[in-house]
Amino acid sequence: MRFRKSIDQLLLEASEGGEHTLKRTLGPWNLIALGIGAIIGAGLFVRTAAAASEHAGPAVTLGFILAAIGCALAGLCYAEFASMIPISGSAYTYTYATMGETVAWVIGWDLVLEYALGASVVAIAWSEYLNKLLEVFEVSIPYEFCHSPFQTSLEGVQGIINLPALLIMAVLTMVLIRGTQESARVNMFMVILKVAVVLAFIAIGWSYINPINHTPYIPPNESEIKLMSGEIGIWDHLVSGNFGKFGWGGVISAAGVVFMAFIGFDAISTTAQECRNPKRDLPIGILASLGICTLLYVLFGHVLTGVANYREFETVGKEASVAYAIDTYMYGYHWLSIAVTVAILAGFTSGILVMLWGQSRLFFSMSRDGLVPKIFSDLHPRFKTPYKSNLIFLLLAGLFSAFVPGDIVGDMTSIGTLFAFTLVCLGVLILRKTDPDRPRSFKIPFVPLVPILGIVVCVAMMLGLGVNNWERLFIWMAIGFVIYFSYSIRNSVIRKKAKQ
Repeated sequence: MRFRKSIDQLLLEASEGGEHTLKRTLGPWNLIALGIGAIIGAGLFVRTAAAASEHAGPAVTLGFILAAIGCALAGLCYAEFASMIPISGSAYTYTYATMGETVAWVIGWDLVLEYALGASVVAIAWSEYLNKLLEVFEVSIPYEFCHSPFQTSLEGVQGIINLPALLIMAVLTMVLIRGTQESARVNMFMVILKVAVVLAFIAIGWSYINPINHTPYIPPNESEIKLMSGEIGIWDHLVSGNFGKFGWGGVISAAGVVFMAFIGFDAISTTAQECRNPKRDLPIGILASLGICTLLYVLFGHVLTGVANYREFETVGKEASVAYAIDTYMYGYHWLSIAVTVAILAGFTSGILVMLWGQSRLFFSMSRDGLVPKIFSDLHPRFKTPYKSNLIFLLLAGLFSAFVPGDIVGDMTSIGTLFAFTLVCLGVLILRKTDPDRPRSFKIPFVPLVPILGIVVCVAMMLGLGVNNWERLFIWMAIGFVIYFSYSIRNSVIRKKAKQ
């Protein structure tokens, strides 16, 4: 027995009122704003420079396109699920309905990498840009108090704790506890500001593009050239240590790195029980936010690598890459650099907000199923938000943002998210077979081709992230299984009912 929840059972639980019911206050524009708020953030402003300097050069734009294809395929699968099972919990809930409790636990635990650690990545980037803004006023936070203990400056100063990152996580946790509608209003304002800045940088920076910086568009990879000429085999290329360092392999690796820039549209599906009309509005929110952000990403990456050469991001301007490019090459636009930094801080803030939002709603669902303690589904008596869950993840994600470097956390976030997307695509295939007559207000075209392509693209990007990230993923999953077999199985609601 797989201990699989039926969709009718899930819908019944969601419709039941009482003290554990979330308020339905969100409409389609709120959802689109939530998606854009989570998607445009550290991944765009920080990971773009890292992916260009370490993997793809100017071809980071092709990495964005490949990542967007994977997201679009997974997004279609999310949209079908969200319209059919409008329940809080996102991929966890969908997996519970298709593949059973054990796989649902795996995906739920895996999504902690996406939401909680994703918030940590953005908080670390927020700290970097805060320092950039303070430099305008000739003030700076000492290096040791805005970097992790695993980081050392060029002058040899070692970090101790990233206090600004921890502070912004704490402030936004308080906003989330205050209420859903209040959080949505704050997010909407910051999204408008953030998109305006991205558009301004693209529009003004376009005239400062130096074509030399885009030549060659795909920097060559020596090992890849030998592979194409037949001098070495595929296996020799893969184990040479050069795979993913420019060439077409670099484009694939860049896609895996910048994939973190796209996470967020799936966080929309965690708000299903707070939507006024989830069957209609969730697919709109998911697909619209994804489409808007993909267009902005490709244009942004093209301009950034055209204004400044990608090699410069290896050392200078790596975190604050946009401000660096403006100050160094866009003469007369220092005001834009300051405006960009202020708006980016606001944009990062919305990203952290949505990630922490999605994480608390995910564990809200898992708690109601008995897989994690009841404390995660306890709602505030006045605000009707899972406030205890918010505080617990403030502690967890806050520790990562304070003590772990952003590049490590960012790649862990990407591989965890890709794994979740793979299972969602697989879930659509399973449910089309096991429950073909279930009403679907949104249906994916060209099934099974679209879900299969989604699985292939997501797995390819996971492979491009390298052995180290796979090792971290397995360690994280091992910790999850220890919790599952020691606590979750004994407290599972569906297993207790089966014994009665």
